[in-house]
Amino acid sequence: MPADALVIFTPSGKRGRFPLGTPVLQAARQLGVDLDSVCGGRGICSKCQISPGYGEFPKHGVTVDEDALSEWNAVEERYKSKRGMAPGRRLGCQAQVMGDVVIDVPPESQVHKQVIRKSATERVMTMDPATRSYYVEVDEPDMHEPSGDFERLTRALAAQWQIATPTAGLGVLRKLQSVLRKGEWKVTAVVHQGHNDALPQLLDVYPGYHEGGLYGLAIDLGSTTIAAHLCDLSDGRVLASAGLMNPQIRFGEDLMSRVSYVMMNPGGEVEMTRAVREAIDGLAVTIAADAKIDASAIFEAVIVCNPVMHHLLLGIDPVELGQAPFALSTSDALSLGASELDLDALNPAARVYMLPCIAGHVGADCAAVALSEEPGKSKEMVLIVDVGTNAELLLGNETRVLACSSPTGPAFEGAQISSGQRAAPGAIERVEIDVVTKEPRFKVIGSDLWSTDPGFSAATATSGITGICGSGIIEAVAEMRMAGLVDAGGLIGSPDQTGTARCVPHGRTHSYVLHDARAEGGARILVTQGDIRAIQLAKSALYAGARLLMDEMGIDHVERVTLAGAFGAHISPKHAMVLGMIPDVPLDRVVSAGNAAGTGARIALCSKAARAAIEATVHEIHKVETAIAPRFQEHFVNANAIPHATDPFTELHRIVTLPDVSFNTGGSGGENRRRRRG
Repeated sequence: MPADALVIFTPSGKRGRFPLGTPVLQAARQLGVDLDSVCGGRGICSKCQISPGYGEFPKHGVTVDEDALSEWNAVEERYKSKRGMAPGRRLGCQAQVMGDVVIDVPPESQVHKQVIRKSATERVMTMDPATRSYYVEVDEPDMHEPSGDFERLTRALAAQWQIATPTAGLGVLRKLQSVLRKGEWKVTAVVHQGHNDALPQLLDVYPGYHEGGLYGLAIDLGSTTIAAHLCDLSDGRVLASAGLMNPQIRFGEDLMSRVSYVMMNPGGEVEMTRAVREAIDGLAVTIAADAKIDASAIFEAVIVCNPVMHHLLLGIDPVELGQAPFALSTSDALSLGASELDLDALNPAARVYMLPCIAGHVGADCAAVALSEEPGKSKEMVLIVDVGTNAELLLGNETRVLACSSPTGPAFEGAQISSGQRAAPGAIERVEIDVVTKEPRFKVIGSDLWSTDPGFSAATATSGITGICGSGIIEAVAEMRMAGLVDAGGLIGSPDQTGTARCVPHGRTHSYVLHDARAEGGARILVTQGDIRAIQLAKSALYAGARLLMDEMGIDHVERVTLAGAFGAHISPKHAMVLGMIPDVPLDRVVSAGNAAGTGARIALCSKAARAAIEATVHEIHKVETAIAPRFQEHFVNANAIPHATDPFTELHRIVTLPDVSFNTGGSGGENRRRRRG
């Protein structure tokens, strides 16, 4: 029997081996995992709740047995009986490591709460919502003309508002008679009318003239984060926004690892479906409380997501999406009852609209981006890049639009990075390195000061400096390239080669010390050779996808690049260009669209015409399948170099001079050596 076990924490991705019997809380502290505790591990505060995962985890290369943690103990039982605890949860201070295990730290157990960077983008909405309220006066019952209350209400809707033959659920019918009589035969009816030929649906009724608002949710269901915007259905205003980490992360950080989890663990899709539905339902409660409204006034939701999230939300087995030909169960838009998705926080009769998917790896979120950014109406050739753990790209103009997806993985979001973490207070998000002294300065989330500014230590005393998030690692690698600390092949130089003691030996390679506070009991944050490789793999997949679309379009350059999502809002275009993440264009032609998928969801929430338009548009977008494209591997290999092995990046070189260094030979090297290595 082994003396120790592998412990992997999500969503941080941090891992380590620990002796059997080590409390989970102790393992978390030793790895620097963000797991809260205020009672000293006595099982009183419950702040250290964790969710262990069991079964096959191909992504991590482990199988987690049911006895991977010590048995449920009396302390946990006492806490659960008095205060309650969600099914499957354990207390990190009580559960001990007894075998290889994957442990998820839920948001409420994290000291530094995640920052979900998918805020609502300002947008003027054309209001044509599917759900509206109508004030009607209903005929009173008459002994001489026997008819039901509902039938007389439908006649009133037809006569006064030209709403023909609506249907109603049992919940509305149960309350209808009392509402009509309380309102003295005057009521406000909430009616949902889709953009197709489906019959109108009576969702709710209120006595008299009801002045309360009608609200809808626009939800961007990503594989890493879930973001929601609460909108007023009368004018499209965003009243509140909220987000959280997708709890499915504990089953795998990227989409294919979640598909693999289902393949290896029969019934695994049921677990993931339940997890994501509970998360969305809880998010609805949170966002309603933030806006100070009753969640029962939320009558509609629009959800956009990638195909795997689409199937898992719907409770459809996603295995077919993990193998060619990547067949969807359905790619059409869907209109569902919220109760079918267990979204119990919304009005009982609320409706959910899901945008259509474009193809097996290009989902409703990409359709939402197309709805928001309208590449098919552009006179310029525009590339739209929406990056998460799976990049989705659109390329085109008013003549033709192409789409593809590319598996970038979670490195851009701080995962698979040695000191990486999700965006949270204390995470390094901006980096600059002096090209002469090789000394860094940085900013962390939660402070506007640079690390070299007076008052920085005081400003970050509460959060500390805990790690580096996605935007930080991208800027760090690009700055290292510009400062001559990394060569075109991605190798970090030695202290002698780079002229700085910040490049330290790390096994057979070198790492760059970005921050070292060990003397004060803080963290040592490195950029390792493994980190560079993770970023190279991610950016190569992204760039190769863009090049494939350009090949299909028969062009060598684009005229404009739009960065969508949290990636677009927080990544410097210059640093993205230095890394070679996006094709070479003048930097003033690189723009951010903010959370374009979320904006597309809001547009669809506010407009029936927009729903009809995007359902037509997706059939006109041509999908390029990267998984079987012959040139993908060639483009991928060439894109490994920083910025690129063969593409000249002329516009970039107008504003940035990249040092001509090569650390394979210990000296400087020419462009040809760098290209051979790319």
